Amino acid sequence: MPRPCPSLSSRSRLLAAVGLAAACLGIPGSGTPARAEPVAPPAAVTVATGLPRLAARLAEGGEVRIVAFGSSSTEGIGASSPASTYPALLQRDLSESLRLGVAGRPAVTMINRGKGGDDAEAMARRLQRDVLAERPTLVIWQTGSNDPMTGVSVERFAKLTRDGIAAIRSTGADVVLMDQQWCRRLSGIDGAERYGAALHALAEELGVPVIRRHALMQTWVAKGLLTPTQMIGPDGLHMTDAGYDRLAKAASVQILTQAGLAPTAPRP
Repeated sequence: MPRPCPSLSSRSRLLAAVGLAAACLGIPGSGTPARAEPVAPPAAVTVATGLPRLAARLAEGGEVRIVAFGSSSTEGIGASSPASTYPALLQRDLSESLRLGVAGRPAVTMINRGKGGDDAEAMARRLQRDVLAERPTLVIWQTGSNDPMTGVSVERFAKLTRDGIAAIRSTGADVVLMDQQWCRRLSGIDGAERYGAALHALAEELGVPVIRRHALMQTWVAKGLLTPTQMIGPDGLHMTDAGYDRLAKAASVQILTQAGLAPTAPRP
């Protein structure tokens, strides 16, 4: 049977398990001393039960359908194969942690709906067809990277993101946002950071969890876990297999934590 959400008496054990997993992944705030600059922003994992639909689905033993929605980082541009994309690796990590897909237990179904080059306008046009029609339990929405390059205003980006969150939630699905990657291409665009700030402000207002990819990537470098060239490819924009692998591990820890479940030890 799926593990139930933890009681208050088990919260300390959950926090300890999450802290251990976070430290292994180099997640900001995990207590591992930084070894190099830059100093990372605040913690990338917030301990909370912020995914009620996912928690309920796991408790009742039903199929978990996750749509990974976004642009090239979700599609997996820069990965050596489809199996090395972050959605594929995340499916593997969640399945292993939850012991789903074995002995007749329902599996985690991961649906990759990433499309390279998409900005908020393009994603809004395909939200119904590519996301809502799949009747997901959870949507992981990676957004805000292409908008500074395509000219979508920050105000328009925020409105479309707000509308998309409302549409996803209206179906009963949970939603998690993922912010921009940390890379030289985006860092060189004037005002690109405003889109990340807008995403975080909106998430805080609406109570939406965020996978803080930008902070995670800075922390991996600060702790000597990866170099910039190991996690971002030669084009200066897209992540590598190593970057996607760490992203999937961190996302798995956060999703399990926010569904009220203690993750098992992460993949090495």
